Amino acid sequence: MIYAVRHGQTDFNKEGRMQGRNGLPLNKEGQRQAVRLREQFKDIKFDYVYSSPQERAMQTAEISTGMKPIIEPRLDVFDLGEADGIKKHEVQLDGILPNRNVYRGMENIQDYLKRVFSFMEELQQMCEGKEVNILLSGHRCTTGGIGSYFEGVPEDQNILRFSSNNGDYKKYEFA
Repeated sequence: MIYAVRHGQTDFNKEGRMQGRNGLPLNKEGQRQAVRLREQFKDIKFDYVYSSPQERAMQTAEISTGMKPIIEPRLDVFDLGEADGIKKHEVQLDGILPNRNVYRGMENIQDYLKRVFSFMEELQQMCEGKEVNILLSGHRCTTGGIGSYFEGVPEDQNILRFSSNNGDYKKYEFA
């Protein structure tokens, strides 16, 4: 079973800011959310725990499972470039993303999905024929990308519809 976890709350989440690679560690509420996850996961033995390299995701993985996560760069947050840290209501959007014509340095969404999907494909091959529990700790975009791997990329490219709230998760199973 795959448990796709979105990291607990940070002050940027609380302030309604775009949070990419310049994000913050968990705040007190985020730590409480990770402890709540630990309670929800108490009867699950995780065979593998992977995390984005961002501190907030690593903290969530470790607190919620009691295990040190394997850092997986392909689970890293979408690079928001110059839009990173700006309040969401102040960002000029083009669909679900900051407008590339306004903010430099943003990652390409197709490249982002390729990297998340390449990890998921490797994971699926590794798990073939085995019953394993795997926790993947990431971000709104990460949980959305993982959901898109299982559900398909929406026509409007809004992968965020598959994401979780802070400190929450969704379960998936390889077919």
